Amino acid sequence: MTFPHHIKIVEVSPRDGLQNEAQTLPTQVKIDFINLLSDTGLPVIETTSFVSPKWIPQLADGGEVYQSIQKKPNVNYPVLVPNLKGLEAAIAVGVKEIAVFTTPSEQFSQKNANCSVTESLHRIAEVVDRAKKQRIRIRAYLSCVLGCPYEGKVMPEKVGELGEILLRMGCYEIVLGDTIGVGTPPKIKRLLEIVCRHVPLKYLAVHFHDTYGLALVNIYSALEFGIGIIDSSVAGLGGCPYAKGASGNIATEDVVHLLNGMGIDTGVDLKKLIAAGRFISKHLGRTPQSKVNLALGEAIS
Repeated sequence: MTFPHHIKIVEVSPRDGLQNEAQTLPTQVKIDFINLLSDTGLPVIETTSFVSPKWIPQLADGGEVYQSIQKKPNVNYPVLVPNLKGLEAAIAVGVKEIAVFTTPSEQFSQKNANCSVTESLHRIAEVVDRAKKQRIRIRAYLSCVLGCPYEGKVMPEKVGELGEILLRMGCYEIVLGDTIGVGTPPKIKRLLEIVCRHVPLKYLAVHFHDTYGLALVNIYSALEFGIGIIDSSVAGLGGCPYAKGASGNIATEDVVHLLNGMGIDTGVDLKKLIAAGRFISKHLGRTPQSKVNLALGEAIS
């Protein structure tokens, strides 16, 4: 069996993690946190979102955070934007990369974006067109690809069709998100088999939540299939404010530890990553939701 020699890890904790916290952290804490992550060797750090503060008040300071972080030349700092208004706000602070989002689930689309799936694609097309004119790169999320909290089962063929539409629009990467963490290895492989009929493997990333403790084995299954891009969140931060019961993302520390043990390169310094996880967990008043951080954190701190 041949696994990828290198995995690109996309760190999502400053956005997908902090947006799901009940408390709103001070802006300077977010800035310091992202700066710590930048020093770990992570190639991509999703920094914030430009969603209305009415919906995500935890990230209302996104513009200030983005402008204030120390940006490293070898690190990309994408932000999430839901519409043209969000894109314009991102452009105003010099954003170079964005992420857009939709889902194969009609009910989840209504809950998450207050529109149908078709309407969400129209919004994305407007955003993509404007972003390309500004030479801004676009990443695309597909949520609830393995199951929806409102509709239940999701058809893999619909996931593949949406991925193909987004790729043709100009999105350079399509992220398959198991938002409620219902994936299992057989489901992962079946999903990838079908989606790859529409989207070449090299454009696909996976984003697994650890609701039932299966995210790492699902990642292993994705690696077996040849996936080379993994989303994760330091200290296991995250969830989804519009998906009841969705627990945090898989912890980046645990992913890096797994990949190190498999001899797969990430370029990420695990000790620095653990330190960043402990930093943000302290400010949130909790222990890191990472087995590796809990096992090794005291020894290296």
